[in-house]
Amino acid sequence: MAIQSRKLYYSIAEVSKMLNVASSQLRYWESEFPHIRPKTNARGVRRYTEANIEDLKLIYNLIKVRGFRISAARKIVYAKRGEASNKQKLIERLIFVRDELQELKRHLDQLV
Repeated sequence: MAIQSRKLYYSIAEVSKMLNVASSQLRYWESEFPHIRPKTNARGVRRYTEANIEDLKLIYNLIKVRGFRISAARKIVYAKRGEASNKQKLIERLIFVRDELQELKRHLDQLV
């Protein structure tokens, strides 16, 4: 397994690229979900933490993948924040395991 270097802060452009959404979409979600507060410098440049990104991934999943409206997603996030977050982490872990197994299968197929 490759070691990934993690940064403390990510720019809005980096997070936008990670989630494949526009920067304006991220700013809108910040206004709709007040618990997402990236750090800002004196010029107002946003710096997102890993926790901010995890929250945004959850919101992305609820709105873009599962099709919830903002108001419904907000209720779910606040009512079941821990549960939904755990489900999202489980999904990400399962996808990672699947990818690793596919890679192992490719290596085994090359040996045969």
